[in-house]
Amino acid sequence: MTIDPFLQPTALALLVIFATGLGLQLLKQPHVIAYVIAGVLLGQSGLGLIEDGEPVERLGALGVTLLLFFVGMETHPTRLIKGWRVSVVGTVVQIALCLALSFAIGAVFGWPPMRSLLLGFVISLSSTAVVLKLMEDYGETQTQFGQDTIGVLIVQDIAAIAMIIALGVLATGSDQVSATQLVTQIIGGVALTGLIIWISLGKSIRLPFANMVSKAPEMQVFGALTLCFGLGWLGAALGLSTAIGAFAGGLIIGAAKSTQWATTALAPFRTVFLGLFFVSIGLLLDLSFIWDRIGIIALLVFVVLASSMVFNTLIYKIAGYPMRRSLYAGALLAQPGEFSFVLAAMGATTGLITGVGYQLSLSVIALSLAVSPIQIQIVRRLSQPE
Repeated sequence: MTIDPFLQPTALALLVIFATGLGLQLLKQPHVIAYVIAGVLLGQSGLGLIEDGEPVERLGALGVTLLLFFVGMETHPTRLIKGWRVSVVGTVVQIALCLALSFAIGAVFGWPPMRSLLLGFVISLSSTAVVLKLMEDYGETQTQFGQDTIGVLIVQDIAAIAMIIALGVLATGSDQVSATQLVTQIIGGVALTGLIIWISLGKSIRLPFANMVSKAPEMQVFGALTLCFGLGWLGAALGLSTAIGAFAGGLIIGAAKSTQWATTALAPFRTVFLGLFFVSIGLLLDLSFIWDRIGIIALLVFVVLASSMVFNTLIYKIAGYPMRRSLYAGALLAQPGEFSFVLAAMGATTGLITGVGYQLSLSVIALSLAVSPIQIQIVRRLSQPE
């Protein structure tokens, strides 16, 4: 009998993830940290069981899409609209502050303006996966604070698309393609806004075959996946991200009152794929590269997390939140996001940063994502009312 050669490394990879998760659970640490550590152990810096991290990264992207789909089902559009000052105005101010900081750093080191612009974009985005996973673990997604924070993440994801378009235009000097992309994105944004307003007005949505699907467990899985990834693809086609499209799909499911079977059908898929997303972050970490430049990398991670936390704390405080809650929000939104990897890759391909600069960016982003759950947990405990 022939044994599949992929069976042994797959079994070992699952064992590493499982054992790391159990170990971190005993230490009462979030599973997010366990997944990142497992990725480091599985990668070239560890056991070398996974040589090519791209397949894991692609599967992990599906996890982020599924996460946004679930968030859409649990989002109340009226609360989302109520917090527009935090989500829209706050995000614009936060991006402006990050750009000001990056241009100040660029002036000190003599960077070209485009490199400073790239850095500002990278540090202004927060990780949807990290923030939402931790808020779910803490049971905060249904609160007004949680809905405001979800709104910030949604606006940031939309802004990230505009950043990608802007960098492409500035790097190539051509706006012919970007104009088409911009128009398409505006159409997608208007469609998403219209959907939120429609649902917030209490309008019901009837899904075709909903009753039939609710009685067929096998079809529930395929029906829920079709809605999630189908609308995710539509969102991407309209100039928005796949995650935003999936979020809109979740809003539709929630308005149709069909969340129970969709949640039940997709919960195991979300757990696996979202875990793989964090594993892929660990795979990006090159421990030898980090060790050789530990001083500058540690300094950059500190500057990124500290500055972003200060900016977001200030925004929530101005919006009327108590200081303790504002500090917690600042910690939640401090780390760079998934789109930061995309922007860094664009910087490398367009020559805005060198190969070493790209590896440095990946290390700072990945390490910031890895340590941010610990930062969030510490700040959350300190910010709890006495």
